[in-house]
Formats: sequence, C-alpha cells, structure tokens
Amino acid sequence: MNYKISFRERARPGFEMLSKKSPVTLEQARAQAKRLEQASRSKVKKQRS
Repeated sequence: MNYKISFRERARPGFEMLSKKSPVTLEQARAQAKRLEQASRSKVKKQRS
C-alpha cells in the first residue's frame, strides 16, 4: 500500500461508492438507529472469542 498519498486521494473511492447508493431519508436513519439501539440492549449478547 502506498502511504504517501493524500487524504483526498484516499477518500475518493469512498465518495464514489456513496454516490452510487440511493439517498436515505431522516425517518429511515432514525429507524435504523432505533433497531441498532434495541439490538445492543438484548439480553443474549454474543461472547467474544
């Protein structure tokens, strides 16, 4: 991996991937956050190896 590239050059592939995705509404983002919050509170947690 070339470590002498700029931050902008490293960020470009991420921006390209995001531009191909469909936009997310505020309601969808809130619903996802709520699902993640509930999943993190579950009584049965995964054990780390």
